[in-house]
Amino acid sequence: MTMSGGDPDPADAVARALDALPWGTFRGRSLGHEWIVSRTRFNGGASEKVVARALGAEGYVSTNLYRLARGPALRPCEMPADDVVRFVLDLVPCR
Repeated sequence: MTMSGGDPDPADAVARALDALPWGTFRGRSLGHEWIVSRTRFNGGASEKVVARALGAEGYVSTNLYRLARGPALRPCEMPADDVVRFVLDLVPCR
């Protein structure tokens, strides 16, 4: 999977973007909406799950990221990977 004009491997870009986000549950802005986001670590940090629900609009994002020796693997949950990538790359925690 490639992103137009972007990182040749979107899983790398998503992993870097997630590294800048807090663990646990927080409010954030992405794609023009405010979201409640939950970022949870599993397997000693080898994998993580991100689930987000839009506030005041329809929207749901759910994905897993596996941090493998060969690099990150993005596994969206029943949604297109491009939707997850756009959401995560645009996500900014609310202060």
